Amino acid sequence: MITGGPKLPVHKTTDEDPPSPIIITQSSVHSTSTPAPGHAPFKFGPPQLASLVDLKDLDALETLGGIFGLLSGLGVNPRCGLPIGGNLPRPGDPPAVITSDHPGGECQAPDQYSYEGPPFSGTIEDRRQVYGLNALPVRKSRSLVQLMWLALRHRVSILASIVAVVSLALGFFGLGRGTGKPPVAWVEGVVHIGAIFIVVIICSLSEWQKERQLRILDHKKKQRRVNVIRCNDERVIDVKDLLVGDIALIEPGEIIPCDGVFISGHNVTCDEPGATGKSDAIKKASYDDCVALRETANGQGFDAAHTGTDCFMVSGSKVLDGHGKYVVIAVGQKSFNNGRVTMARGDPDPTPLQEKSNQLAQVISKIGCAAGLALFTALMIRFFVQLGTGEPARTANEKGIAFTQILIISVTLVVAAVPEGLPLAVTLALAFATKRMSADGLLVRIIGSCEIMANASVVCTDKTGILTQNVMTVVAGSIGVHGQFPQNFEDSKARTNAPDQDEDRDPSPERDITEAVDEPQVNPEHADDFWIDQSEISSILSPQLRQLFNQSIAINSTAFEDIDPKTKEVVFVGSKTEIALLQFAKDLGWENWKHTRDSAEIVHMIPFSSERKAMGVVIRVCSGHYRLFLKGASEILTKMCTRHVVVSKDADQSQDPNSEIDTRAIDDNISRTVISHANQTLRTIALCYRDFSSWPPPGAKLQSADEAVYDDLFEDVILVAIIGIGDPLRPGVCDAVASCRRAGVTVKMCTGDNVLTACTIATQCGIYTAGGIIMEGPYFRALDPKDRTEIAPRLQVLARSSPEDKKILVETLHSLGEIVGVTGGGTNDGPALKTANVGFSMGIAGTEVAKEASDIILMDDNFSSIVEAIIWGRCVNDAVRKFLQFQISANITTVIITFVSAVASGEEGSVLTAIQLLWVNIIMDTFAALALATDPASKSLLDRKPDTRGTRLFTADMIKMILGQSIYQVAIILIFHFLGHSILGLDHSDEGHKIVVTVVLNTLVFALVFNSVNCRRLDQRFNIFEGISNNWYFVVVILIEIGGQILIVFVGGAAFRVKPIPAREWGISLALGFASIPLGVLIRCIPTPPLERAFIKLRIMSPEVILPITGPKAVEPPALVASYVGAGSSPS
Repeated sequence: MITGGPKLPVHKTTDEDPPSPIIITQSSVHSTSTPAPGHAPFKFGPPQLASLVDLKDLDALETLGGIFGLLSGLGVNPRCGLPIGGNLPRPGDPPAVITSDHPGGECQAPDQYSYEGPPFSGTIEDRRQVYGLNALPVRKSRSLVQLMWLALRHRVSILASIVAVVSLALGFFGLGRGTGKPPVAWVEGVVHIGAIFIVVIICSLSEWQKERQLRILDHKKKQRRVNVIRCNDERVIDVKDLLVGDIALIEPGEIIPCDGVFISGHNVTCDEPGATGKSDAIKKASYDDCVALRETANGQGFDAAHTGTDCFMVSGSKVLDGHGKYVVIAVGQKSFNNGRVTMARGDPDPTPLQEKSNQLAQVISKIGCAAGLALFTALMIRFFVQLGTGEPARTANEKGIAFTQILIISVTLVVAAVPEGLPLAVTLALAFATKRMSADGLLVRIIGSCEIMANASVVCTDKTGILTQNVMTVVAGSIGVHGQFPQNFEDSKARTNAPDQDEDRDPSPERDITEAVDEPQVNPEHADDFWIDQSEISSILSPQLRQLFNQSIAINSTAFEDIDPKTKEVVFVGSKTEIALLQFAKDLGWENWKHTRDSAEIVHMIPFSSERKAMGVVIRVCSGHYRLFLKGASEILTKMCTRHVVVSKDADQSQDPNSEIDTRAIDDNISRTVISHANQTLRTIALCYRDFSSWPPPGAKLQSADEAVYDDLFEDVILVAIIGIGDPLRPGVCDAVASCRRAGVTVKMCTGDNVLTACTIATQCGIYTAGGIIMEGPYFRALDPKDRTEIAPRLQVLARSSPEDKKILVETLHSLGEIVGVTGGGTNDGPALKTANVGFSMGIAGTEVAKEASDIILMDDNFSSIVEAIIWGRCVNDAVRKFLQFQISANITTVIITFVSAVASGEEGSVLTAIQLLWVNIIMDTFAALALATDPASKSLLDRKPDTRGTRLFTADMIKMILGQSIYQVAIILIFHFLGHSILGLDHSDEGHKIVVTVVLNTLVFALVFNSVNCRRLDQRFNIFEGISNNWYFVVVILIEIGGQILIVFVGGAAFRVKPIPAREWGISLALGFASIPLGVLIRCIPTPPLERAFIKLRIMSPEVILPITGPKAVEPPALVASYVGAGSSPS
């Protein structure tokens, strides 16, 4: 049996039925394995155990002695688990019980199986030493030196390095130095190398930071906790602490973390696509059952693939149904799935934005290469013409220098034109966003999802745990039909609609009527109705009814108690609904849940299913008959109830607990109770039971030897109680829904609750608004696709919905062109999460299957975090657009001024020297990426509608700003280059020429610096300084650029061919550069629509493809909402 958890069938003994061991087949115990030196003190080595699951070899397991031989060789007690923090039972203690799926087929360990011997003396360190840790080897990261080498091998770095080497060689040999000039020309080559080194360092550091961030995210993704039995108790441990020999527990929605051999359980089925290559439900049976299946095959061999049944638990497989336990036999890299994961490791795929940016960078690079080639061709044509005419006269040395200068300026133009900062900007934006999202409670599993979420137009959210706090408590309820027990009865009479039982109501008009309008009222209409405070309900329960009530809570549950790792207090662990029920029983002082569960003989379990919205358990009671306990959605179970237990305020407390329980035929008061609780936003849970004379019930259809068809059990049940569980809304959820609406994102709620509860919750948090539609899942599912397409845009609440209904809704929204985000936490939510553009799983309450299917994990299960995901997604997209807006304008400027000035020059020189171009390239590529890609997210990003699927990377506003700033920068640079001496009143001496060159460089640098501030805004608003104090990266980069330029002017004259200039020239440079900001204001004032039409006509922009966002106007089906909300019934 499983102690403290889902109870498995065990052989019970009484005083009249003394224990007598059941001998099993000899094949189960004849293990001849002895400990070998390589894996002492245990009998089996890692390869021997790993091969069992790899081949699913039942014969090999048989040679080890079957399940008992395996457990004995691993030194583990299947009942108590490993002795972590305690001691194993010794001989003389109750024997271990290994159970099968068949009642009556329980088998006890044979006498040969004991708790002594070398394997049982093994310590934790022995297990880790022999079998390893349950962790994959850490992937070796590339060092900073390796990343620098990769950056240096980039084609742009290679071209820049060629230029630097040539420049350095010319300087060292004094080529091109005029007579009487100091021998410092080599400094330019050294600065060339220094500029390349700066770019390589920044790029490699960014890549190193990205890889580090990915490692942190990967580590967080692998964090999970699993349930095991250790020292005779269920415990929750970190998956990395699992050891070979651990007894691990199975529950629906789990992903098996390690290889193992199934011991016992109920209806356990797994999906093993990694092992079988296809998605099939593989049923898990005990070793003895598998041997029996093989024997019934007449010796033809046991083919797990053919029978669909085996006893091997494959790591990475998904538990579809059932509960049970298995022994771990392989962990870490030695397990089936983890070994393949290690082999399949590789670099993550590029995100959609990275792919777009890489394609754009290639296009710009080709244009830059074409410009460089055109410049080289033009200069070479003129060079050959000069050679032919002999003008100007040059020596052979000067001719070589001239050709070298042509080559250098052409290659430098290519280097400046190639946007190596664009991929860097995308990388920085994604790394920065994922890091900040992680701090905000969003674990990004798929990096590209944060980009997609920027354009989400619909979010389909669950209710429980996402909109509500998932802190459930029993607030009210009824025993049977008539015994109402609200919490704090005296303070909640208005909410419970309870009449004042001590005195008549005051009929005067002065009576406060707020209690009549705060909540919908359902007045009692039955004479037997009565109310009592929740804390006093034990006083009205007979002993047998109290025992039945407690059993229906404690036995039909998978929750258990464990120590909270944070508070170190003993708390319940499991489903929040089950925790609320167990806490309710504990607060009332009823029999301990563990004792109640352990004392019950469970013969069958019916795990919870989102389709049937109920779970059950069958036990054998003392009288020899069988009792089925059911727990689930009240609106479903109560329809199947034909009777209810009878309770009165003067219950006889002296009755025998084993006596019959009084029941009575059901009446219509039950629907009023459900509606009353639903109107108070309470989740209503029905507890029912049904007795059988034998199991399986006679006449019932059987799915297997001990498993009856659920529908055959789901009738003529007796109602024990209806429990109203409260789960308050999360703080801030109403504001989050309002923020989504402001951002153009529609929120739709999909919940398993009934229509009334769903309507009340949706209205409270602002999801359900005037003109919206509330519909039940079965009704929506039954609609034909055309009607669903008409309904979906206005559908706001999908009540009583299943995961399949959610998936259908997502598919319908996709057909309308919507970009959909979906939340989910259940096992069956996987398809909907995969179908959505972005799937959000619940980090606290979600199953491992849901987490694996999702793109982003909500670590706090909070709907407000989805709003943060939208904000950060838009921030990433905006960061890349800001960088593009800045860099493209800078690229246009540098290419045009270099080309024009070089062609116009008679000395193969341009307005900017090669080293000056490299400095400008650092500003407009590397530094700009650091500054603009790290802008933090702000709430103002929600003030616009999401982009559609056909939205371009370049908007009309961006192109307008790019062209305006480029024209201005080209104009002022060329004017000062050609007319600078006249404007500044300088002669044409070397000193005057250097001052003009310095002013030109200063003006260009300051124009780029102030334009980077201007590019922080993509819309038409004027406040470009909004949030600038929150981005220290930007502030520091701007200061570095300004400080670097000042140092170049005052210190770098020899290398950059500039000189210190007077204050007048500084003022002119700053004024012309600062003019970029007021120019940006003027450009924003220009109407965009006419320009957009002109851009499209001139083919500067492509026409935007807008997919449909809403379908035809939805026609609300008659009596669709009114009938639901008014009566709470489903359409029929």
